[in-house]
Amino acid sequence: MMKRLVAPLFMLLGACSSTPTRPLPPVIDGQTGEPAPGVPYEPPEQTVPVPLPPSSSSGGAVVALLDQAETYHRSGDSDNEAATIERALRIDPKNASLWSRLAAVRLEQGRPAQAEQLALKSNALAGEDNALQARNWRLVARARWSVNDGSGARAAEKKARDLGG
Repeated sequence: MMKRLVAPLFMLLGACSSTPTRPLPPVIDGQTGEPAPGVPYEPPEQTVPVPLPPSSSSGGAVVALLDQAETYHRSGDSDNEAATIERALRIDPKNASLWSRLAAVRLEQGRPAQAEQLALKSNALAGEDNALQARNWRLVARARWSVNDGSGARAAEKKARDLGG
């Protein structure tokens, strides 16, 4: 009897799982500026929040959350600022500007590795927005400088300059 119940249960659980519809972008090696082989993509100066255009699907909820995040930013409450941006990302996960804003907050919080990955994710979603991509590469450079990765930081700065930033 138990064997008859286990097989359908596993089939049902398997049907509930989902897989990404497209491959995630690679993690960029901080030393060479090249994709790191076999690494799955996850992803000191005062930063100024960038106004974000909400995507057409986000409506007013993201705008309200960004206003709230800005209030937290002005009061120096980076933990609540990050949490609020994460809430906005749950509503609009393809908004490259939100990922960039979260990357800037993570860098302020002293989390350079996470900041770098978030900025790279933003670039993967940024399309042809060269200004946003340049801003993200500057974030990557600052994150790399903060962990004493001078060559990686210089490579990121060059990419920002090449994008016109």
